[in-house]
Amino acid sequence: MKSKLNELKSVVAENCITIILNTHRTAPDNQKDIIVIKNLITEAENRLIESTDKRVAANLIERIKELADSIDHSQNLESLILFVNEDISEIVRLPMKVEDRVIIGDTFATRDLMRAMHTNSQYYVLVLSQEKARLIQAFNDEVVKEVKGEFPFKNNQFNTSNWVDKSNATRKDNLIAEYFNQVDKAVNEVRKSTGLPVLICSEESNYNDYLKIADEKNTIFQTFLSGNRLENKDHEIVKEAWAIMKEYLVNRNDNRISELDKAVGTGNYLSDLNEIWKAIKNGKVQTVFVEQGLFKPALLKDDEIEIVSEDKSEDSNYIDDILDELLELNMSFGGENVFLPKGKLEKFNGYGAITRY
Repeated sequence: MKSKLNELKSVVAENCITIILNTHRTAPDNQKDIIVIKNLITEAENRLIESTDKRVAANLIERIKELADSIDHSQNLESLILFVNEDISEIVRLPMKVEDRVIIGDTFATRDLMRAMHTNSQYYVLVLSQEKARLIQAFNDEVVKEVKGEFPFKNNQFNTSNWVDKSNATRKDNLIAEYFNQVDKAVNEVRKSTGLPVLICSEESNYNDYLKIADEKNTIFQTFLSGNRLENKDHEIVKEAWAIMKEYLVNRNDNRISELDKAVGTGNYLSDLNEIWKAIKNGKVQTVFVEQGLFKPALLKDDEIEIVSEDKSEDSNYIDDILDELLELNMSFGGENVFLPKGKLEKFNGYGAITRY
């Protein structure tokens, strides 16, 4: 997802169309998604006809419809995004709820990809024993998928039943460490494309031994789901893992909000969108905070932001969501973006920024 985000957010071209919608994993509900897409495509079609050359609009509309027709709705997750311009035609599925909408501008709307990538409520569960390891990708309390290919990773070479000298404790420990090392490398290979953290499900001794050999300890939660659950269903494991993750997320969110409180006291807090926009461009912003589900239509003229209602959408300076633009800009300058649950930033009006100095 990280590579896809970097690819899409770097695109700057006329008529970048982003269609975002919630979807359903199973039939018959996923058949409703086809109707929702058609309605959103109609909205995009009307806006393109009003704002773009007829030939260009007709070509883009055809590309959108071809992409929509190619979607296999049996593979749906919680949401779906279509990215289309004259050169790009792609879909991305996300395991989280979104706001149904159509965005047309000079860049693609990648905010939901950023949120999916940067939130720690998406994670892997490594179900680990000395004989076998499973890897499950999860979002909150839902299974995204169980990783296949190298997983389940079996301890074929060093299986306890094949040890010649079972009384040699040092030899046994070394063999287990080598097996855990192989599992760790396989996990990190999977993580390359997502950057997601890992929650280990195992006996306490295995958890401690795995941490000793792990190459990227900072990506492993400093807590674990205790017990041997190798034979459990994936959704049963994730339900139990989520109980641990919820507590972690509450603590994490409270800590991040305390950063904003501290910044207010030291004068390193910005709340005005124009001030944040200009501070990012000057390399002064360390972190931008945005509440999930918050959108701000705006006009951007002469590098000044004016918050407006959606009825201004025909204005050439209209931007569907200035927060999306701001987050992309902040990322391009090396800043951090933090998404917090709805209501957590109420006293900050839903957004804010911490400056470096």
